[in-house]
Amino acid sequence: MANDPQPDPYNYGVVVHEAPKFDLAAYISNYKGRTVFRRLHLIASCSTVLAEEAARMAVLEAKKGSDVRNYLESLALLERVSKGRNLGHLLDPAWASQQEKKNTAETARLESELKGYKNNLIKESIRMGNEDLGTHYYTIGDLNNAVKAYSRMRDYCTTTAHITSTAFRIIAVAIEQRNWLAVQSQVQKVKNIQLKPEDMTRNQPKIQAASGLQQMSNGHYREAANSFLSTDPSLGDNYSDVLTSNDVAVYGGLCALASMTRSELQTKVLENNSFRNFLELEPHIRRAISFFCASKYSQCLEILESYRADYLLDIYLQPLVRDIYTKIRTKSIVQYLEPFSKVTLASMERMFGRAALSNGAANGAATGPDFLSEIVSLIQQGRLGARIDMEQGVLETVQHDPRAEAQQTALDMVDAFVREARMKLIRLQVINAGLEVRPPPKKKSWGMDQGDGTWDEGDAAFLGPGGRDIVGNDFEGVTYSQRKGG
Repeated sequence: MANDPQPDPYNYGVVVHEAPKFDLAAYISNYKGRTVFRRLHLIASCSTVLAEEAARMAVLEAKKGSDVRNYLESLALLERVSKGRNLGHLLDPAWASQQEKKNTAETARLESELKGYKNNLIKESIRMGNEDLGTHYYTIGDLNNAVKAYSRMRDYCTTTAHITSTAFRIIAVAIEQRNWLAVQSQVQKVKNIQLKPEDMTRNQPKIQAASGLQQMSNGHYREAANSFLSTDPSLGDNYSDVLTSNDVAVYGGLCALASMTRSELQTKVLENNSFRNFLELEPHIRRAISFFCASKYSQCLEILESYRADYLLDIYLQPLVRDIYTKIRTKSIVQYLEPFSKVTLASMERMFGRAALSNGAANGAATGPDFLSEIVSLIQQGRLGARIDMEQGVLETVQHDPRAEAQQTALDMVDAFVREARMKLIRLQVINAGLEVRPPPKKKSWGMDQGDGTWDEGDAAFLGPGGRDIVGNDFEGVTYSQRKGG
């Protein structure tokens, strides 16, 4: 049935046992719209600590709206996490059926009104009718029909404000559907619109935030970081139905850490007066970036690790946390090793310690298996130019001789030039000896030659004695390019 509970598209099978640092009520109060339920549902599905509280809040949030499916999903989830506790005050069997009847009646009314507007051929009325119908579909959770209704609005938009409003409505639905290609398309469309200065000032922060979210979700962290860093602080809570200013700080900071160098982090993030307003909302992100720029990698990684539970309960970060953290950790290891020619594995593990040190590692003679396998993997992937000396328990960097490398590059270029020149000489000798094998000429009928009106290689078959063609035109002594009109 249409209203049967469906699997949560935002839940990637992650279970979080640690308690997050945020207060659930204060955290969820920053958002509005359908994202409130989606975030509560994800937390209830993943967090063993906040599961019951989040599920109860999700049920109450679902009853505030008109989406029956959300109510059934949250109710099923609450029954699963409550472990048999009394839920009588939350159960309302009649609500779902009554709301379903209301939704059906409202859909029929709006469709009837839209049909009347189309009969009257009034463009503005048709646009508003599609807008009301799309909003209704979006409210009741019928996202596919919502996109169709919003898309039909574009044919009746008469001003840039109407086009921009339609694009943002489609973006909101596409984000919930995780249709990032549609988000990218609509964002680009808004960027190409010639808006008034005041409209551009109002829409630019939302454009950059939506663009950054799309790029981050596709794994393009550098582009996402640049988009978030370009977001104007005037965003405030104007886009809280998708994300908040706190989210911009977290997403932008993590993407920058995963993709930018230390100098770029210093100039583009910490010294960015505009983005500093966002970092003030999440000071731990600013501290982590500052530690990374100061080469204090262990402190940076400790801060990020302490907030892992929070990020695993974010609907957009959850599938990316592992990848982002791995990239930041790899960058830290590579940059830590860069100024040294030789480092003990034990000291590196104390710095980046993923696993507890063994007894031998504590004395500087060995290292944990997890950390060692991580180093081996980085070397095999070419990310770490080093060699492991297991006997001494050290990691030696591969020394490069710039002069020898430059000389070898020059020798390789000479060898390539000599080989290419030799092959060209051989080809010239083959042509001069008449040994070149040419493809047979293309045969063309008289009708085709008369029809195309151009001269090509196939037309050589029509030359008669003395270089004259069949109709008597003299082409003797005329080159092929001249015959072509060149």
